[in-house]
Amino acid sequence: MTPNAAHAGIAASPWVQRWSALVPAGASVLDVACGSGRHLRWFAQRGCRVTGVDRDTAAIESLQGVGELLVADIENGPWPWPGRQFDAVVVTNYLWRALLPTLMASVAPGGVLIYETFALGNESVGKPSNPAFLLRPGELLQAAQGLRVLGYEDGFLAAPERFVQRLCAVREAPTSGVAARYPL
Repeated sequence: MTPNAAHAGIAASPWVQRWSALVPAGASVLDVACGSGRHLRWFAQRGCRVTGVDRDTAAIESLQGVGELLVADIENGPWPWPGRQFDAVVVTNYLWRALLPTLMASVAPGGVLIYETFALGNESVGKPSNPAFLLRPGELLQAAQGLRVLGYEDGFLAAPERFVQRLCAVREAPTSGVAARYPL
């Protein structure tokens, strides 16, 4: 089974669902390494303008009509949107450390980053097991310096068994002295 077939028809991650209330209808959402598009579809159904990038041509083709789509190898080629920012950047089950600063910079003022991927320890229960694709303790927190962290988890999930780090953070926009309210 291909990785995309494994994710076809799967609901949006509970972590993504939990924090999607921070992303209003009409917002621009970038899904990095979007695969079969479960999060693209989730946000499109919520009235967002979605953009997805993946290197798998077949996965992107299956998403025609959902939003702006791009087939690109973001690990070995240039970032397709230099200087462009999005109201939300969503990353799940993907880690390319060299891209972390670019992803953080892609969050617009007032925008949100929703990130969830595998962490060290996962090698004891399955794939991925290569440390190059497993976050070190606190690594997402360190990468998100400069953003306001609203939620962070680092631990073990039982079903299916996996070790993950999850983060939701916002790039606070200048305010008029009234504290922003971020629903938890």
